[in-house]
Amino acid sequence: MAAGSVVSRATGFLRSAVVAAALGLGLTADGYAVGNSVPTIVYMLLLGGALNAVFVPELVKAAKQHEDGGAAYTDRLLTVCVLALLVITGAAVWAAPAIVGAYTDYTGGQASMTVAFARYCLPQIFFLGLFTLLGQVLNARGRFGAMMWTPVLNNVVVVAVFGLYLASGDGGSLTAAETALLGWGTTAGIAVQALALVPALRAARFGFRPRFDWRGSGLTRPLRSAGWLVLLVLTNQAAYWVTTRLATSAGRHAQAAGIDGGAGFSAYNNAYLLWAVPHGIVTVSLVTALIPRMSAAAADGDTTGVRRDLSYALRTSSAAVVPAACALFALAQPVMALVFGYGETDAEDIAVMAGTLMAFAPGLIAFSGQYVLSRTFYALSDTRTPFLLNLVIAGLNAGLSVSFYALLPARWAVTGIAGAYSLALFAGWAVTASVLNRRLTPRDARAPALWRSATAAAQARLLTAAVPAALVGHVTAHWAAPGGAAAATAVGAVSLCAVFLLLARPLRLAGITSLVGGAATRIRRRH
Repeated sequence: MAAGSVVSRATGFLRSAVVAAALGLGLTADGYAVGNSVPTIVYMLLLGGALNAVFVPELVKAAKQHEDGGAAYTDRLLTVCVLALLVITGAAVWAAPAIVGAYTDYTGGQASMTVAFARYCLPQIFFLGLFTLLGQVLNARGRFGAMMWTPVLNNVVVVAVFGLYLASGDGGSLTAAETALLGWGTTAGIAVQALALVPALRAARFGFRPRFDWRGSGLTRPLRSAGWLVLLVLTNQAAYWVTTRLATSAGRHAQAAGIDGGAGFSAYNNAYLLWAVPHGIVTVSLVTALIPRMSAAAADGDTTGVRRDLSYALRTSSAAVVPAACALFALAQPVMALVFGYGETDAEDIAVMAGTLMAFAPGLIAFSGQYVLSRTFYALSDTRTPFLLNLVIAGLNAGLSVSFYALLPARWAVTGIAGAYSLALFAGWAVTASVLNRRLTPRDARAPALWRSATAAAQARLLTAAVPAALVGHVTAHWAAPGGAAAATAVGAVSLCAVFLLLARPLRLAGITSLVGGAATRIRRRH
């Protein structure tokens, strides 16, 4: 499963590089970035968060409680969700101008181009939802691979579409036909990604039959839980609305001031995409595999089992995520040049994205930890508490973003906005950990909170090693910079990893030792 995620992220790098090479980081790139982000915004706002958090625990419970293994319940839940997706998609396409207007202050040709991109991309809502629904059915049945591998097909389609544009375009302003090609091509990638799950469902012997006998079927409970998730997503999207408005405004102001470097939303978006890669490969893959087991333990009242899986998820994910965060911080400049330094992207663009990535990097640790903790609440069928705790992150993110935007010059505004998100994530992570600790600590004082003691100590030791590792990685990458971005990245990464390995024994970094030992064992078996 992790291998599929790695290949997916690798092809995602290629996709992002091709898009940046085709559009650069100016207002055209901002228009595409906003238009392509709108479907995900609307989807997550109205349905996506609920599907991700509620679906697997509900299917696991239904399999335990119904004589047919939950087949009829699954059909009813899928029917409700597919109908909701169709309605939401149609309404969003119709309301595209209003949606774009809510997230940007564009006027004239820039507004028209962005609305066109949004209209071509908004049908993605249906396919995003379908991909999530079918993938969660597979996850509930213990089949995780397909959902990790099919995004590769999405990336291949988009790379082909933008490659066609690069081969045939003149590099000037987009024509109506080119806008349609890029917009519909991006949507085609999501459609292929969703439909590619069908063979895996057939292999799992899953057959869907629409059912409309919803009365008295038990759908009220997941819908009630989904309501809290919708509220959670609303708060996240309120903060994201602030971020998008500020970042797009920063891009316009930077261009008006004659500042080269595309210091707008596309720079923020590209840095975010790269920043989230380790989380997607490590934490999401790990938690996706654990959620069915944690949900089953929670349904059986086995709190010890939930705590054991939570402890394992936190320790294992942090062993990879902390070094990754150090690498993103120390190697931001050469990594950005390696991934995005082609075509319309110049050195100033790279500098803006590198600064933004450095501001994001520390927050990756909290982002990953927060994800594990919130999914534990979902496994416990509690969506209300994560909503209340998420108010801390969303509120701080919005407030700090506004403050940094007002205080910093246009060139550094998006960097400040990224830093605001990192600070908000750490605050939310601390509060969430405290609440979940009280929730899972046994009332019997003689039984310790397993995840608290083990994980807190492991995190502290990892963070102790992170400082010298990041410093050494940055210095060696700078020393190797004359050899090119690839050489600087490789030298910096090797140096950084070497520091973690050297400190693994004296600091008792068990997670690092386990990862290295497991890799070495697999290599020996292959040979």
